[in-house]
Amino acid sequence: MLHESSRLVADIEALPDYRIYGRVAGVQGLLIEVAGVERHLSLGGRCQILARGGRPVLCEVVGFRDDRALLLPFTTLDGVGLGCKAEVAEAQPTISPTPAWLGRVINALGEPIDGGPPLPMGDHHQLIRNMPPPAHKRQRVGGKLDLGVRALNTFLTCCNGQRMGIFAGSGVGKSILMSMVSRYTSADVSVIGLIGERGREVQEFIHDDLGAEGLARSVVIVATSDEAPLMRRQAAFMTLAVAEYFRDLGKNVLCLMDSVTRFAMAQREIGLAAGEPPTTKGYPPTTFAELPKLLERAGPGENHKGAGSITGLFTVLVDGDDHNEPIADATRGILDGHIVLERGIAERGRYPAVNILRSVSRTMPACNNDPENELVNTARRHLAAYENMAEMIRLGAYRKGTNREVDEAINFYEPIETFLRQGKNECENLAGGYQKLAAILGMPWGGKS
Repeated sequence: MLHESSRLVADIEALPDYRIYGRVAGVQGLLIEVAGVERHLSLGGRCQILARGGRPVLCEVVGFRDDRALLLPFTTLDGVGLGCKAEVAEAQPTISPTPAWLGRVINALGEPIDGGPPLPMGDHHQLIRNMPPPAHKRQRVGGKLDLGVRALNTFLTCCNGQRMGIFAGSGVGKSILMSMVSRYTSADVSVIGLIGERGREVQEFIHDDLGAEGLARSVVIVATSDEAPLMRRQAAFMTLAVAEYFRDLGKNVLCLMDSVTRFAMAQREIGLAAGEPPTTKGYPPTTFAELPKLLERAGPGENHKGAGSITGLFTVLVDGDDHNEPIADATRGILDGHIVLERGIAERGRYPAVNILRSVSRTMPACNNDPENELVNTARRHLAAYENMAEMIRLGAYRKGTNREVDEAINFYEPIETFLRQGKNECENLAGGYQKLAAILGMPWGGKS
């Protein structure tokens, strides 16, 4: 009781002594011009517009023009017109998570959307739009993180605090791979951001793919494709804010975000509405400035005893399967590795459709011991040798005995392909993956991963 009353006193003391109001002076598309309060606002600040009929419309400041503040809404503009009252709201939006948020589904504003009870509020206020820890104060990446997927554990080993991109076109299996990782990972907590997701697929992902077991140790943040661009962008910030809370509790957090591309598209809509000039593929400069600010928030925590980490897996939707399009190219340069899912592999029925030869983890081979590196490099050599001669092999133009290396690659290709194939209800730990690969290649194995 004393705890509740002290928190209530703190909330009362945080209330402003007075309120500041302006008026809507113009509306163009989704952009709202508010006059009379421009000196009390800054970029990222909030305003609450009282639409006709009494409906409050939360907005964010995205720029200034002449003596007016330019705002974009988090919801629809129905009922907003000239002269509507605009109240200046909190400048630094925060959330107050607790471990009781695990198992819940929330929106970009931190409100529950799973039909459950109201979210309990903690004592600590966490900034939604936070800065990454200073580089010189950060820990180095930790030990290996078991993701429960053979292809990733063996060929693309991920460490605690690493950030990886999952690059793929639409319909190649990104969501299934994410659900497998979130269910089978050895991380303490999973924080999953569904940014610009199809509304139909949200329930399917939560109940069918993630399941009750995965949801119990996860927090899911959802902003569907029909929501305002500010809500979609805010959902990405909210995902990292929740992950930072659990990291600061000393947890090893797995942060999954689907997708960075839709975050960039939302930022493009915001930037163009605010009057920014379009550059590459119509993306304004702020898109490429916001990407590293978002992605750098994942990673190891600050260098002190008991600090946790955020391991980030961020999906990137490559436009037309072009892996050199602007967002994919920019993201690849920021992250610590990339996992490429290829449509051709998916079309022949091998899931997860990871192209091992085009994917890389930048913590390898340093995180592996010598036997593990030898095992992985041998398997990679066989795959590369086969791919170099794949056309001739399929056409029947290659004659056995012409090249010993290619002959070995042909013998090992199908067993390695079978090894890489994994059902969504199948889990494989780190040690088991190495043992199976060693058995396929006929290499002695007694090492520990």
